[in-house]
Amino acid sequence: MDRRNETLTDFFLLGIFPELWYISIFVIFIIVVYVIAITGNLTLILLIWMDSRLHTPMYKLLSHLSLIDLALISTTVPKTVINFFSANRTISKVGCGTQIFFFFALGGGECVLLMLMSCDRYVAICNPLRYAVIMSPRVCLQMALVSWGAGAFNSLVNTLYTMHFPFCGSRDIHHFFCEMPAVLKLSCEDTSLYEVVVSVICIVFILLPLGLITTSYLLIFLTILRMNSPEGRKKALATCSSHLAAVSLYYVPAMIIYMSPHSFHTWEQDQILSMINTIFTPMLNPLIYSLRNKEVLDALRKVISRRFIFP
Repeated sequence: MDRRNETLTDFFLLGIFPELWYISIFVIFIIVVYVIAITGNLTLILLIWMDSRLHTPMYKLLSHLSLIDLALISTTVPKTVINFFSANRTISKVGCGTQIFFFFALGGGECVLLMLMSCDRYVAICNPLRYAVIMSPRVCLQMALVSWGAGAFNSLVNTLYTMHFPFCGSRDIHHFFCEMPAVLKLSCEDTSLYEVVVSVICIVFILLPLGLITTSYLLIFLTILRMNSPEGRKKALATCSSHLAAVSLYYVPAMIIYMSPHSFHTWEQDQILSMINTIFTPMLNPLIYSLRNKEVLDALRKVISRRFIFP
């Protein structure tokens, strides 16, 4: 492609592992993952909305997690696929800033929401008699609004500051989307001070929530050990293990990308970690929460029987 026809504000996304010889097969695999993620998250949202038995705080928060995952994977994959098949790797500065904004808004919102979901599990298991009072519909709505609002505020600050830097020289972004560290490498100015600020923000949005999640689950496991009912222990552990799997899939790659020195990992490793966060986690979350959840499976069977057996 002749880059001389492009404006000086365009960036060039090099895509997913551009030197991979079987990249076409890999992109098709990504499309399949995207379809599974969209189907799984939409199904989970619809089940929670349609079945009155799932109108509880845990499932309402889970529906927001599915909505965030649905938007998060749609922020990166469609543009990546379009760029690959059209051979047009350009993205405007406005488009790049928009992608950074939505990525950080949704990513930050998911960090906060996963923390609030662990608080919900703590109240449900450690203080079950007061669960209905503490986790009222109003509190549940406030939790959802806090996660969306915190993510949007964090994203607005990061996006405006990232995109205010002047860019010169090469505009090749070694990534499949406009990811902040990859964009900052193209800046003409010294960004070391801003990287320190990013580390502080990561403490607020990654380490602090992770610390609260860890504390919640330590208290939960101590409570589970004191339970007399084997069935109660099994149900509590099943619920907690699903949430812990989702937390691990999301927080571990984020910590490596944003909280470890860039010299410790290559751009190829960053791409793999970003794919786990933005592509595979949104696909796996609905599977994690549904395959090990009897209430969700019962709701799915109920909908299928109504639709196909008793139309």
